[in-house]
Amino acid sequence: MTKEPAMIAAVTLCTPILLIIMSVASIFGMGGNSVIARLLGENKKKEGRHTLNFCLYTMMFVGIIILLVGILLMKPIAKISGADAENMVYTYDYLRYIFLGAPFIIVSNGLVHLFRSIGFIKESTIGLALGNSINIIFDFIFIVLLDWGTAGAALATSFGFFCSTIYYLICMIKADRKGNELVSVSIRHFAPNKKMVSGVVSIGIPGALITVLLSVSNIVLNNFIGIYGSNAVASYGIAYKIDMVPIMLSVGLSQGVAPLIGYCYGGDKKDRMSQVMRLSTIYDILLGVIFLITFCLFGKNLANIFLHDELLINQAGYFISILGLSAPMLGIINMVTSCFQALGAAVKSLLITIMRNIVLFIPAVILLNNLWKLNGVIAAQPIVETVLAVICVLMYMQTSKAIRSN
Repeated sequence: MTKEPAMIAAVTLCTPILLIIMSVASIFGMGGNSVIARLLGENKKKEGRHTLNFCLYTMMFVGIIILLVGILLMKPIAKISGADAENMVYTYDYLRYIFLGAPFIIVSNGLVHLFRSIGFIKESTIGLALGNSINIIFDFIFIVLLDWGTAGAALATSFGFFCSTIYYLICMIKADRKGNELVSVSIRHFAPNKKMVSGVVSIGIPGALITVLLSVSNIVLNNFIGIYGSNAVASYGIAYKIDMVPIMLSVGLSQGVAPLIGYCYGGDKKDRMSQVMRLSTIYDILLGVIFLITFCLFGKNLANIFLHDELLINQAGYFISILGLSAPMLGIINMVTSCFQALGAAVKSLLITIMRNIVLFIPAVILLNNLWKLNGVIAAQPIVETVLAVICVLMYMQTSKAIRSN
């Protein structure tokens, strides 16, 4: 809600750190989701319950470790993120409260995935809506009314995750007391074994690396944009936040379908699995097309909501229209990635991530910066996503053919 460029730049620089924290949730959330869905497809409910319990308590423990490490190493982390003298204080303020909220950020994001695998779709959605609503309300209170700046933004974010975590835990306690076969919050059921841990981690780590490598590529991108000053970082930060709407909706759709794909695969329902994949991809692409049109037509109007300087508004509006070009491609990339995770094809989902963020994106940013300066840096995303979408289609066609032949 702040329109101060240095503050917006600080939040933009800290976003990859927040994503890295959230990636830990992907290890146990997405990994557990895939394992539990396939176990339920095989009617192994007891193993599914123990897997859910293992993921819950491990996320709590890891969240506390990240809190301690983050507070101790906050200064070097801020510098690596690309903070400079102009926005360093604001970056510290934001990181401090994000690290304090790390346990809740991880548990909340992990349980979103795990709830979907056990059929708690309504509870998963309510928790998401609750956390985001509280975040928005307290953003206004902390930033606008109390003028706490980036510290207020981070505190509102962490508080939103805290509330959604409490909600999810209440849902689990109630389900446990009602005798739900898939839910247990008792530490006595924390009984990990080698097969369980390897199953979760082998799928979860590639899923987490998707976020980690995305964060690394964003750190590189922010450093290149930072060459052109805090105003450029602020303009991109606004454009990126707005572009996160179609990205998150696409990710939500693909991850929401993943348990169904895993269930069909575990139950040997190949035709049903192909139908789900095909229809979901079409809907995801159409969603991207809608945002592409919206961003091209109203990019400047959207930027005007967050900025007051006319130069920054024009620049951010242009960035929004460029980033929007990749929205339809995300439908293909996210669906194929989630499909591979659901099938237990961890190597393939990891390969897509590495190609996107390391093999294609970072070289593209360097090359396009040399060719077209700032405009080239921004254009790297839609160019890379288009190339990657074609690769994903070819990979899925090969995998689908192999599944049918078996």
